[in-house]
Amino acid sequence: MKTKLVLPLLIPLLLLASASAVANTKAKDPMRDPSAIGSRNVAKGLNLYSLEKEIELGRQLAQEVEKNAKIVDDPVVSEYVNRIAQNIARHSDVKVPVTTKVIDDDEVNAFALPGGYLFVNTGLIRRAGSEAELAGVIAHELAHVAARHGTRQASRGQVASWATLPLIFMGGWAGYGLQQAANFGIPLTFLKFSRDFEREADLLAVQYLYAAGYDPVAYVDFFEKIQALEKTRPGLLSELIRSHPSTDNRIREAQRNIQEILPPRPDYVVTTSEFAQVHERLEKLMAMRKPAAGDPNKPTLRRSPGSEKPAEPSGGKTDDADDRPTLKRSS
Repeated sequence: MKTKLVLPLLIPLLLLASASAVANTKAKDPMRDPSAIGSRNVAKGLNLYSLEKEIELGRQLAQEVEKNAKIVDDPVVSEYVNRIAQNIARHSDVKVPVTTKVIDDDEVNAFALPGGYLFVNTGLIRRAGSEAELAGVIAHELAHVAARHGTRQASRGQVASWATLPLIFMGGWAGYGLQQAANFGIPLTFLKFSRDFEREADLLAVQYLYAAGYDPVAYVDFFEKIQALEKTRPGLLSELIRSHPSTDNRIREAQRNIQEILPPRPDYVVTTSEFAQVHERLEKLMAMRKPAAGDPNKPTLRRSPGSEKPAEPSGGKTDDADDRPTLKRSS
């Protein structure tokens, strides 16, 4: 009699345990678990490139960039950006060495090539409001490297059209539409990602930022800055940034990810004195490139009387300043 009673009671318990196990599995999705950083596989999916081929491909593409771009050779600026990138890489799922270069370009942009080759524009550094904001953009680009989005997307394209990708190193690439990438000779297959890949990079980036000790809210702060630039100075934004998913949606999604998957900490790094020093140094470097006032060798433009434009306001960086109030967090 007791045996007959145990069996009916055991079945519901087993079903309950099974359902609980499924729920726990869903709750512990490795992609949303910052404690799993470095031990999880975030690059699942079709990929026709081995890791070795991906690194070699990135090396060749990086050479094209360096031939066509003006690389900043100032050691203070380049070493500072590289240290941030290496810190993020150490707290990420990236499985390749990271090589960082700074491009002298006022466009707000950064991009990473397959195999860990990262390029950051001076325009991005100058318009970041804190080290954590700059680190957030770098974390996003290294998330693309970790998830191998470039070669995964290229693999999708190759399956769809086997005749396309063998043309990569034959030059040209007219019609791709993104001027900076075209000028560097880089096929957009490796730079302009699907919206799903961009969302995945956002998800990973806030985790990498958090794991490296930075305030993850800075990721949202930078999106808000992008949102303001979209309205006031769209010409400063790279087409790559403008082609990303809606900024409003990304802000909401990043906020949700921060609240749901990142345990709170008593303090974070927001900015550093070194960030301020590099900012100041870049401003001086930019000023040195401009012709001095009253230079007799400077070309002049004649205007008819009364055609002069009103004088620009003086006394500050009004072009790049953001009217948003700032909130100081622990640093």
